[in-house]
Amino acid sequence: MSSTATASVRHALPGLVLGAVLIGLAPIFVRLAGVGPTAAAFWRVFLALPVLWLLQRLSVRAVAQVGAERKRGSTLVLWLAGLAFAGDLAIWHQSIHLTSIANSTLLTNLAPVFLTLVLHFGFHQRHAPRFWLGLLLALAGATVLLADSLRIGRETALGDVLAIVTAMFYAAYQLLVSRGRQNFSALDVMLRSSAGAAVVLLAITLATGEPFWPRDAHSWLILAALAVISHVGGQGLIAWALAHLPASFSSVTLLVQPIAATVFAWLILGEGFGPQQVVGGVIVMAGILLCRFAMPAQNPQVEAERAGA
Repeated sequence: MSSTATASVRHALPGLVLGAVLIGLAPIFVRLAGVGPTAAAFWRVFLALPVLWLLQRLSVRAVAQVGAERKRGSTLVLWLAGLAFAGDLAIWHQSIHLTSIANSTLLTNLAPVFLTLVLHFGFHQRHAPRFWLGLLLALAGATVLLADSLRIGRETALGDVLAIVTAMFYAAYQLLVSRGRQNFSALDVMLRSSAGAAVVLLAITLATGEPFWPRDAHSWLILAALAVISHVGGQGLIAWALAHLPASFSSVTLLVQPIAATVFAWLILGEGFGPQQVVGGVIVMAGILLCRFAMPAQNPQVEAERAGA
């Protein structure tokens, strides 16, 4: 196993966690952006495209200079990932308006359940009982974390259903990105999936007639931060890590995101944060660690090959 491959595997989990933390800033940026919710999703991926394109061109030049061989395959999975990501963002942003943010956040984070079930029954990837226990523990921690703001009633039913559908789209996105990373670099995946998502989100935004254009320089700055920090940085790190970690474990680890969002909301927006949120965060982390211990040791040769992506 090469030193580069070893380093990639070793840094994958910290990279995944950092990506989840950066994604945790996204709800703050969306709230401050001053445009419609689906429009914010469009600007997130659209403004990220020039940055991703530049990074991808620099990456291609660097690979050519060292003479490394790039993997190739059908790009269909990347465009499908973009479609799934567009569905994830568009439906999630609508659910926020029809239910509480806590409900939407918690139900959206059912994605690891759907992803693990698909891998278990559709791809025959078995998971140890400790993994399922860790998954349930992490979800219980997320529930404790958000319990103060949860609301259950007839008036929230549609928004809650949309949040569950969002979780399905996000699970599909993670699975497609994980498959795409077997043949493409993280930047290839991000560039094509973001371009596909931008087309779909633009069509939805124009069809709904919601506020589209940022009203001032401050709004443009917020949207640029959403694109560069949360999408290029956060989502890009997640896409990179998915080449080196099992998809099911990665999905559970992304439950760090509601912890980060809660902390950022406290620091930036002055929202409540107390002992209950600390306990919930600790339970989430305990569940993630239990899932980590339940994962089998990886084959070094396989990891070396995947690290080359």
